[in-house]
Amino acid sequence: MTLQTWWLYVTAVFLISATPGPNMLHVMVQSIHHGARRSVASMLGLMTANLLCLLASAAGLGALLKASPMLFDALRYAGVGYLVWLGIKAWRAPVAGGEGEADKPAPPSLVAMFGAGLGTGFSNPKLIIFAAALFPQFINTNAPFAPQLAILIASFAVIEAFWFSMYALGGRSLAAWLAPANRQRLFNRITGGVFIAFGVALLGGRA
Repeated sequence: MTLQTWWLYVTAVFLISATPGPNMLHVMVQSIHHGARRSVASMLGLMTANLLCLLASAAGLGALLKASPMLFDALRYAGVGYLVWLGIKAWRAPVAGGEGEADKPAPPSLVAMFGAGLGTGFSNPKLIIFAAALFPQFINTNAPFAPQLAILIASFAVIEAFWFSMYALGGRSLAAWLAPANRQRLFNRITGGVFIAFGVALLGGRA
């Protein structure tokens, strides 16, 4: 892989990662509700899922899913169900009745936040097929495969972590504005609807 090829890959991933999606929305919501620092647990869950999907793609799972529509659909339906569940949960999330700390619901544990991030990251099996289609475009078949794959995955992780941080900081900025209960309730309705919309979009999509 040449330096120019790597820069093309970095540019493509940077622009793709910046696009709002379930992962970025999840980070922002967790930051708003629980703070930017605690949202790191959600980021780690999302990143773990992403890296496992990329490694699975490199191991050939992407080709298997593309060749087996039934297996892909089973994973896709599971992802749809999870996103819709997240949407319903966000829609019905309790809000603080005032600005006092006693009115705030107890925050989830870091383990629970990690698990929610992991589930959100795994909710879209298209990442595996996406990586299977993307990686070959930037890999030199005349050079060792493992070092090139490591560079591609490490670059992806750094870029994704950057955008996670940006969305978390954006969520922290919104937290003060969302202090009134009516705004919290509206935000919960909007984010719940968006998660459900992502699930419907995933249901209607094809690899």
